[in-house]
Amino acid sequence: MPTRTHSRILGAAAALALLASTAVPAQAAGPAEVPAEPQPGSFSFAVIGDVPYGSAQFDRFPAMVTELNGQDELDFVAHLGDIKAGSAQCTDEYFAAIKTQFDRFEAPLVYTPGDNEWVDCHRVNNGSYDPLERLDALRKLFFAEPGKTLGGNMPVKSAAEQGLPENVTFAEQRIAFSVVNVQGSNNSLLPWSGLGQTEPNQAQLAEVQSRTAADVAQLERTFADAARTKARAVVVMTQADMFDPYMLANGVEENPELVSGFRPIVEALAEGARTFGGPVYLFNGDSHVFNDDAPLAEGSPWLEVYNEGVVENLHRVTVEGAATSNEWLRVTVAPNSATGSDVLGWERVPYSGS
Repeated sequence: MPTRTHSRILGAAAALALLASTAVPAQAAGPAEVPAEPQPGSFSFAVIGDVPYGSAQFDRFPAMVTELNGQDELDFVAHLGDIKAGSAQCTDEYFAAIKTQFDRFEAPLVYTPGDNEWVDCHRVNNGSYDPLERLDALRKLFFAEPGKTLGGNMPVKSAAEQGLPENVTFAEQRIAFSVVNVQGSNNSLLPWSGLGQTEPNQAQLAEVQSRTAADVAQLERTFADAARTKARAVVVMTQADMFDPYMLANGVEENPELVSGFRPIVEALAEGARTFGGPVYLFNGDSHVFNDDAPLAEGSPWLEVYNEGVVENLHRVTVEGAATSNEWLRVTVAPNSATGSDVLGWERVPYSGS
């Protein structure tokens, strides 16, 4: 049976202990309890990320896809990036194997790439690839038909004209969704040390600048459209954890430049959420440990890190991922008549086949 929750689930692992000591408690209104049975007019979607991670999980991934295919209530599945472990090779053959599994999804699959499959591919143990070449390979393979999802088809609006076919927006029952390519490794600003570089090069910086500008523009449009159409909530999805508890434990408050690449995205999120006024949900992967919080609520240390004002209506959820993970997140959206903080609820669902 699923583990029903709308708050942090505590475990014995050391990573969870660290999270409990560093994460910011959710001070804004939290999500609704997921009802025992689907309500008429509601819909559900799944969120996964940082999977498959390592050879054992790669071998299990087809069974994971099959299990998700058995969830008939899911309108779509979102994969928040990192389709391989950070130390694994970034080969065409591996990408093709993942694409084969993605094509098996019966529900539409919305995928945003993670840093493990392009940004960090410069690492020697990844194959010393040019990250921009790997990003181009990902786009050609996974986003060959902009405006269409992987798996089951669902029309989405793509940013392909801006060169980012992976950036998409869509809406369902007055919920506005915006998926933007925001990367770990400080949004791809870390030097490509596996290629012998000690500073970001010009091509790298140009890519970060153009992608970030497109991300910000998309977020601004998303919030403007949500206000214009009287959307009930805005849902933003990224790979990067821009509010990683690990960073708080390792000096980001003393050195905010560690997250400098995220600053324009956080500013756009904060301003958009303030202007919109309704509930805003950020789903991300990257940091591997499940977490839900209000990262810009009163008292959060992230306010000072990002030099940002209080935003009480931004709620963030990090999906559990990486080699030891055995769960997915079911998100349920209340019927169209529901508004306010009870619009979205979620539960952590363990896979049965392990």
